[in-house]
Amino acid sequence: ITDEESGYNKNLFCIPKHYEEDLETVFIPHGLILDRTERLARDIMQDMGSHHIVALCVLKGGYKFFADLLDHIKALNQNGDESVPITVDFVIIKSHC
Repeated sequence: ITDEESGYNKNLFCIPKHYEEDLETVFIPHGLILDRTERLARDIMQDMGSHHIVALCVLKGGYKFFADLLDHIKALNQNGDESVPITVDFVIIKSHC
């Protein structure tokens, strides 16, 4: 996305009422994010080959993306020629100012 990108009109999307006043435009539609997440899963599976995958999720903000990414990886793993072992774990990171 370039700095000059104006985004999409928010009226083209179903925006929850509690966000309507805070949102001016939509820069990246949800479908595009899902498509890119699926492509990332394909890239991971291709790069890892038959190696064991260790997936680590940083909790609070990353869980939804992590879950979507793992869903795509699992689907590719089930439909591929080989099954790759996947280990999933979670961490909480605290920052101290």
